[in-house]
Amino acid sequence: MSPYRNRLRSLAFLFTLALGPGVGILPAALAAEGPPSAPATAQSGSGVWYEIFVRAWYDTNGDGIGDLNGVTAKLDYLQSLGVSGIWLMPINPSPSYHGYDVTDYEGINPQYGTMQDFERLVREAHKRGIEVIIDLVINHTSDQHPWFKAALDPASPYRGWYTWAKPDTDLKALSAAGGVAWHRNGQQYYFGGFTGAMPDLNYDDVDVRHEMVKVGQFWLAKGVDGFRLDAARHIYDDLRTDTGKPETVRKNVAWWSEFRHGLQERKPDVYLVGEVTAPSPAALAPYLKPLGSVFNFPLAEQLIASARKERDGALGDLLATTYKAFRDAAGDAFVDAPFLSNHDQERVLSQLNGNTQHMRMAAALLLTLPGRPYVYYGEEIGMLGRKPDENLREPMRWQRDPQATGETRWKASTAKQGGEVSVQAEQDDPSSLLNFYRSLIHWRAEVLALRDGDIRVVPTHNDHLLAYERNTADSHVLVVHNLSGQAQTFVPDAKFSDVHLHTQPGVILTKGKLVLPAYTTVVMQ
Repeated sequence: MSPYRNRLRSLAFLFTLALGPGVGILPAALAAEGPPSAPATAQSGSGVWYEIFVRAWYDTNGDGIGDLNGVTAKLDYLQSLGVSGIWLMPINPSPSYHGYDVTDYEGINPQYGTMQDFERLVREAHKRGIEVIIDLVINHTSDQHPWFKAALDPASPYRGWYTWAKPDTDLKALSAAGGVAWHRNGQQYYFGGFTGAMPDLNYDDVDVRHEMVKVGQFWLAKGVDGFRLDAARHIYDDLRTDTGKPETVRKNVAWWSEFRHGLQERKPDVYLVGEVTAPSPAALAPYLKPLGSVFNFPLAEQLIASARKERDGALGDLLATTYKAFRDAAGDAFVDAPFLSNHDQERVLSQLNGNTQHMRMAAALLLTLPGRPYVYYGEEIGMLGRKPDENLREPMRWQRDPQATGETRWKASTAKQGGEVSVQAEQDDPSSLLNFYRSLIHWRAEVLALRDGDIRVVPTHNDHLLAYERNTADSHVLVVHNLSGQAQTFVPDAKFSDVHLHTQPGVILTKGKLVLPAYTTVVMQ
């Protein structure tokens, strides 16, 4: 049995506290004021990040909409899960439910609470060693933003903050995001790469660049540890004809370098992670130097494909080529950001057609890889969700009863999963998906090579197996995954002679041969 299985029982009380008899009520201690402070264990812990859609998370005032106080109320849950940081999807005022069209970059969506609530959340997270980053949506604003409303007047000083069609502009051109690029307002057309409700800012305007650095510095002063940068490749990647051009990439990289330098004046160790939707490691790599971290979209797709097909396939080769490309571009000055799915993609278990064994293998792959992995809220309890986007962002399930106090009701569930898919149902079951995630996350905190080590893919000569070494100067482990539903045998290097951790019972190491039961991950020392 894994040495962490017993910890699942001994720490189960934290889940009870996280649900708590006083759900929906913030403890009085959380009302205390004070300046933001750095996380107590910013450089320790698991290194795992957790993405939260505040609207769908936890409701403390009974209006059915999740709020910032709800995030604070569930920090003990996140701490017991073992995560080291949280990413909050947009919390700024916005006319949309999702918030990716901002009307005030220095404000809080009133449905989510107040700036005081946010500052309290940051303080309480830091007390628990949990870092906080927020979504920064600065490629475009809302068309309801005062800047854009002013810019509709050609004489406005904000006119140059946006891009306007000229007489020779091709108004039928497609944007890099795939939709209509130009949108009409009266007799004039403006550029909006995503929709007409999201006019793009013009980063050739020096005032725009200065303003966005100020916005970042504003939130750093509020105590945030960094930012998830929305649409990071689209700052200059406007039209479909721009995509992939060296000049486009160069201009994007130059802006993000300027942005990072501006933020480092306030916080030298600011953490940035970019949403760079690119199909290959080579296309991601140029962004690592200015940002330090980007979401690894090609790897996410392959992790799920390998789990679904029960075969390594291209995964081993992709891992090797990915980290070579990243090192060539940024040396050692990068941290990968692997993930399985996010708020724009169908949920993992839906992509895997409800197969929970494949779900566990995808999680085991993710949480034994280099970098700082990201988990999307509800992934750890097996929530389902297919497009359209609203259905990927449905209420987090805390109690068996979806009408219980604290459950959000911002939209009706389309997945129609029963009460067994909830924190309450899974918290005390050692074999639940929730406790499987929790065990893997704690592995990273306790085995430094899993959290901080580099990676070397090890040939297995068996497509159902994937193996790699994870190494730091002081910690060396071998990770072996049996992706299939049948037992598999592997002969590890003789220097790895101890089965230290495993996800299933029945692992056998005898005479230098390792036998892995179906759907099992092993960590050897």
